[in-house]
Amino acid sequence: MSLAEETEMTAAEIDRFLSEHETGVLSLADDDEPYAIPISYGYDADKRAFFLRLVSRPDSEKRRFLASTPKTRLVVYDEDGAGEHYRSIVATGDLEEVDPADLNVTLIEQYGEAKRPLFEIWGAEKPNLQIQLYRLEPTEISGRHTEVDREAHD
Repeated sequence: MSLAEETEMTAAEIDRFLSEHETGVLSLADDDEPYAIPISYGYDADKRAFFLRLVSRPDSEKRRFLASTPKTRLVVYDEDGAGEHYRSIVATGDLEEVDPADLNVTLIEQYGEAKRPLFEIWGAEKPNLQIQLYRLEPTEISGRHTEVDREAHD
């Protein structure tokens, strides 16, 4: 039987982990209806803020949820190849849309940290794509590190 030991990550460990990673799962909730998507992000450890660039079509669920000012949760996680070490961060807060008119060099650099390019070239025409920039300053952020001992016996 495997045993798992879970420990809380410190703020410094959380910031280091988030700075080393670029992808996570963004969950949005509108009343009691959930929606989750994989995303790429940039992270500013000094401000403890995430920078997201989200692309949607007019008829997409994503656009409908974003328009509803949903409750937001971002989960970033990884595991080692052997499945003995897991780390996860959960950040909760409100997404704030960033007006492109407010962009400056510093903000553009934050969005540049995300894997997804700022401008994308599509193989086929994609009518009415909307690219929106968001900032997530979590009201709550926590991290856990789990070590699994697969050799443990009862």
